[in-house]
Amino acid sequence: MFKAKMADAKFLKDMMGAISILVDEATFDLTPEGIKLRAMDPSRVAMVDFEWPKTVFDEYSCSETAKMCINISEMLKLLRRTGKDESVELSLDEKTGKLKIAIRGKYSRTFIMPTLEVMDEEVPTPKVNFNVKAKTITQGLREAIEDASLVSDHVRIEANNEKLIMTAAGDIMGATIEFKAGDDVLLEIAAKEDSKATFSLSYLSEIVKAAVPTSEIVVIEFSTDMPIKLDFQQEKEGKLKFYLAPRIEVE
Repeated sequence: MFKAKMADAKFLKDMMGAISILVDEATFDLTPEGIKLRAMDPSRVAMVDFEWPKTVFDEYSCSETAKMCINISEMLKLLRRTGKDESVELSLDEKTGKLKIAIRGKYSRTFIMPTLEVMDEEVPTPKVNFNVKAKTITQGLREAIEDASLVSDHVRIEANNEKLIMTAAGDIMGATIEFKAGDDVLLEIAAKEDSKATFSLSYLSEIVKAAVPTSEIVVIEFSTDMPIKLDFQQEKEGKLKFYLAPRIEVE
């Protein structure tokens, strides 16, 4: 038996929107302690690591551990019908294997959607030693990535103890975006050693854009030519992290 209620349906809609950037069919772990998801995109270039403890919900009950696979895009179609000050309640019917989504606000409506065959693949957390850790304003990072996207489809990120530099170079134009420690965007930075790595802007742009509604601050960690971790800080006790593999440049 699984049932969860949130007074603010927008909170659930925004989080599902962020997850949908990488995965369409998502298998959630439902436990008495909360729900979690760890999944890779079809190309296996990026990974999302999501967790909501039961304290995130206004009401939560799950009698035993189970897995639930749903089509995120179809769920978002329903959640986008929610408005301001509306609540949402999720409940899983174990007999029929269907998920009930009840939305309460100016009026009440209930949707029934099927669950999908559970994918058994266990995705481990990447084991990476990060040499750089930077705390930035999410919206500021988004704008910098959009700047870089104007001239190229990939960006090189470099860092030391004082600053974070993003460099993009296309066939016609180039761009350099620099953040210094303590400015309006780069709140903190620490580097065990100077590091640099190149990443796909299509992935970075979509991830950060989708996560902006869920988080004001993101903690970035990376090392030279290693995956980058984007940990979007949550107001409540939830967790939303993305990992993105680097683009290896041949010099």
